[in-house]
Amino acid sequence: MKIKQYIQLFLFATISFLYPLTSKATGKSKTNHPYLCLIDSPDIKSGGIEMVNIATTKGTFKVWTKRIGNNPKKKLLLLAGGPGLSHEYMECFESFIPKEGIELIYYDILGTGYSENPKDTALWDLPRYVEELEIVRKTLKLDSSNLYILGHSWGGILGIEYALKYPKNLKGLIISNMMVSAKLYAKYATDVLSKDFDPKALARVREIESKGDFENPEYMNLLIPNFYAKHICRIPPEEWPNTLLRSVGSSNNSLYVTMQGPSEFGISGKLINWDRSKDLRKITIPTLVIGAKYDTMDPTHMQWMATQLKQGEFLYCPNGSHLSMYDDQQNYMTGVIKFIKESNNKNKLKK
Repeated sequence: MKIKQYIQLFLFATISFLYPLTSKATGKSKTNHPYLCLIDSPDIKSGGIEMVNIATTKGTFKVWTKRIGNNPKKKLLLLAGGPGLSHEYMECFESFIPKEGIELIYYDILGTGYSENPKDTALWDLPRYVEELEIVRKTLKLDSSNLYILGHSWGGILGIEYALKYPKNLKGLIISNMMVSAKLYAKYATDVLSKDFDPKALARVREIESKGDFENPEYMNLLIPNFYAKHICRIPPEEWPNTLLRSVGSSNNSLYVTMQGPSEFGISGKLINWDRSKDLRKITIPTLVIGAKYDTMDPTHMQWMATQLKQGEFLYCPNGSHLSMYDDQQNYMTGVIKFIKESNNKNKLKK
């Protein structure tokens, strides 16, 4: 075959691939774009990144979002934890979600990651973050026909609050490693987690906390082997993946302390009285609750949460801790993908 013929065949194949196919039966055009093709997207030149304007009482600020993939019916928006961590530790989802044909959306809330940081604690407020999430949803054109939210830890609190206020905007919700009561979380930390601590180390941690000396290097030196390595991520700290290290390294401590409080045990900040135990029944969309054996959150409580939801399911990670998307990765990701696909199919049957 001559070179000219090769070129003609290549051009024909390329044009057939890029342009919509025409149905011979109806004569109508239909989209046939592959999953990762963003040919119809206005953000094709920015790699899926879109900055969203958020109006606040202190001015207008930009928050960062990024889309990977293109599926009009299955879009998974990730809400990172902390509060104060960036989306970066959730980049592990890229190894599992896009290849299943599920569009993945990252989002750094105001004050974290690549979003603007106004450095104003008045803006670190749960109701305001709920409204911020609603602006992001509208801007990215997400709705009940396609939007699944996965909130991890603090992101789970934000996801629950959003689902309660804007239930008609979601297709499904995933509450990952988060109890529904701050007081019960604090009780679990005192009654269960503290007993897994070396008694002498715990006494010293309590002493440091009583003095408010949280910047003392000894504090983290005690927490890493006695708490982090057991209940945050069971991968040895020296082997933590780069995604997790980057997120922790860029965390917003001001946001964390304002909302969570300075101590790693329980909640003492703005969220101290947060409790939605009696409101779970109001969430009627398909909802998956994820708990783990070694989590900082009580897995038994999270299993109970699933029973209080109208369409609740529970995923247990027997090898996992608070970051079970890392230390029990296969169970975690398989469960998330299964939930999205099955709930999506159920929605199709209802229609």
